[in-house]
Amino acid sequence: MEHRIAETLKILSDSDKQACETVRTTENEPFLGKKRLFIESYGCQMNFADSEIVASVMRDAGFATTADVDNADLIFLNTCAIRDNAEQRVRKRLSQLNVIKKKKPGMLIGVLGCMAERLKSKLLDEEKMVDIVTGPDAYRDLPRLVEEAETGQKGVNVFLSREETYADISPIRLNSNGVTAMISIMRGCDNMCSFCVVPYTRGRERSRDPYSILKEAEDLFREGYKEVTLLGQNVDSYKWKQSDASVNFAGLLEMVAKISPELRVRFSTSHPKDITDEVLYTIKKYDNICKYIHLPAQSGNSRVLEIMNRTYDREWYLERIDSIRRILGDDCAVSHDMIAGFCTETEEEHRDSLSLLEYVRFDFGYMFAYSERPGTPAAKKFADDIPADVKQRRLAEIIDVQQRISLERNQKLIGTLQKILVEGTSKRSKEDFTGRSDQNKRVVFPREHYKIGDYVDVMITECTAATLRGHAVSEVPVLH
Repeated sequence: MEHRIAETLKILSDSDKQACETVRTTENEPFLGKKRLFIESYGCQMNFADSEIVASVMRDAGFATTADVDNADLIFLNTCAIRDNAEQRVRKRLSQLNVIKKKKPGMLIGVLGCMAERLKSKLLDEEKMVDIVTGPDAYRDLPRLVEEAETGQKGVNVFLSREETYADISPIRLNSNGVTAMISIMRGCDNMCSFCVVPYTRGRERSRDPYSILKEAEDLFREGYKEVTLLGQNVDSYKWKQSDASVNFAGLLEMVAKISPELRVRFSTSHPKDITDEVLYTIKKYDNICKYIHLPAQSGNSRVLEIMNRTYDREWYLERIDSIRRILGDDCAVSHDMIAGFCTETEEEHRDSLSLLEYVRFDFGYMFAYSERPGTPAAKKFADDIPADVKQRRLAEIIDVQQRISLERNQKLIGTLQKILVEGTSKRSKEDFTGRSDQNKRVVFPREHYKIGDYVDVMITECTAATLRGHAVSEVPVLH
């Protein structure tokens, strides 16, 4: 289920993680009398990448994107169904948008993505909040669905495909800083974790043609992008085969890394059962593959992992962590997901999760109280029997431990030199730039004469649990 939003503070509550972002109209996409499309994306990086595909499909159908919802002719919410909090936020947003719609006859509202797949009948028939409902595999059909909705019919397509990868569609980079971009390398998930809806809302795993991925990355680099993130629900299970040729994830990583040493390569997300030493040695081989791995644990207790159907136990997980440290060293940053209060979890089992944090010493994590999702194996087999106050207390304990460890990990970097890719201006001060280190650490430093897209060597002088701060150095000192 590995859903990620990978920026901002890495120690997040459930409500924080389900952030939304709005498309902006780009300079090279003027309206010129076109209809106007407004998109909001909720949840994971995959959803944000999907919105870029949707924008491309709709551009070809005559729509330009706009940041002004009041001027939109068509509104899409690209949704997440991973937790109830996310769905409630979308429902609230739909109520707000329907107020705008009443003032603007002809405006259409569509719900896309995982929530659309799960709640199509409620959204269309019971609540009558939307005109279009489209699942993650039906975005090519959106122009037709919009035409149906314009005639007063409901536009619906939630068909799940075993083949669709959108490999031939060039995404429109929304809210782009012109420096970093996402590339979807596969779709769907075969893992069937008992708590997760993704296999039911996004379908089975299928890998994209590696040569289309390579071309997209090469095109981005030629356009001036300096970093790409390879996305999948479980990137380590990427596998493409045609005739006598085959490419696994380690091979794909190497192909993209070879484009240029000036192009940084990241990936998300890894599954503990699939990440191999071959992948780790490939990361080690190329300096431009970032030394950062997101490796969701979900629990530190083997019994809980078994009923989660994670297909590994505590010992397996720790062996993978030990391999990361052995091959890539302690400098490789590792982050995690952790669920507090899963069905039947005892206090002792909760303490196993805390002890896992202490052993691994993750750089940051995404932590949540368990949220039962209708239709999942967990909802069918187990009672959601941990009281809400106990879940929240356990979650607070996990966050407290992680925050302390995150601070300690960052403090170790004070006095070190970090190579930062400048991504934009700091939100707190226009006099500062912000970017990320190789290990995915957010770094803030005075902007001086540098510009967005530069690689800058920054001496780290201070930190919080979430952010490093320092100053640029024009000459690299010898560090003893």
